[in-house]
Amino acid sequence: MSNNYHKSFRSVYSLTVHIVLVTKYRQKVINSQILERLNQIFSETCQKWECELVEFSAEVDHVHLLINFNPKVQLSKFIANLKTVSSRLIRRDFADYLARFYRLPVLWTGSYFVASCGGVTIEQLKKYVEHQTTPTSIN
Repeated sequence: MSNNYHKSFRSVYSLTVHIVLVTKYRQKVINSQILERLNQIFSETCQKWECELVEFSAEVDHVHLLINFNPKVQLSKFIANLKTVSSRLIRRDFADYLARFYRLPVLWTGSYFVASCGGVTIEQLKKYVEHQTTPTSIN
């Protein structure tokens, strides 16, 4: 990630947020295959919203995203879209596996964590996200 500011027609900005999404009932469902697919889904969704996925990592029951976003993006709608799209696609791609954990078509809790990155440096957050425990493969 560069320290450069982003420029648009009427603004110059550098907006970075740390987002955490937790699996429903904190089920330990995230494995290496789901992790890889989530990374792809989140990257593609960010591009559609003119945002940038700076860093992504997960543990077995939650994911961390570090995202540069555009000021024209309404953050709550963006996060809702990240959750909706990723849940729908992961449930489609891993239906049999997730059926062992969930009776209903869910993946994420209804809530999320988001924090601006003004309190710590981006490098500190990147190191934190990079050092999350990586899930293993499907058994």
